[in-house]
Amino acid sequence: MNELVILDAIQTIHTGWLDMLVATFTSLGNAGALFIFTGLVLCCIPRTRKLGVAVLVAIALGALVTNLTIKPLLMRPRPCDVNPEVIMLIPRPHGSSFPSGHTTAAFACAGALLFMRDPRAPRALAIGALVVAILMGLSRLYCYVHYPTDVLAGCLIGLAAGFAAAKIMAAWSKRHPATNA
Repeated sequence: MNELVILDAIQTIHTGWLDMLVATFTSLGNAGALFIFTGLVLCCIPRTRKLGVAVLVAIALGALVTNLTIKPLLMRPRPCDVNPEVIMLIPRPHGSSFPSGHTTAAFACAGALLFMRDPRAPRALAIGALVVAILMGLSRLYCYVHYPTDVLAGCLIGLAAGFAAAKIMAAWSKRHPATNA
């Protein structure tokens, strides 16, 4: 199926209040800000410090794969460039569409929290981060700045980055047991 058909169908559900809500929400993901903030807050709390580091490592890994590797190689045009008649809710993002960086950062954060399996971390935090990640991906479709495959790729890359960050943190903890407080 043509991905523009899906995006055009999503455009039929726009309402004023939803447009404002989605535009505000999706802007929180600019440069990974919401997810970096989450990692930094977790780093400031002694019992969740390792989780915070894992979140930040996952976001960095996701950005490396997405923004510094795949996007420059593929340079896929954004849907808003292919169909410029759609009214934009947010400023037109620069750069390549594939994969979604917002979605990658969101799922990297959620993935790190899910895969760390730290008993000191509330499970609700990981589940909440996963819900936020799903909503972030949907917001990018709603705003007509990514194709569904961009969002799916961002989801997979983000989860892989979260998994890798959890493995890195586990290896670090084994080599540095004094930091396992």
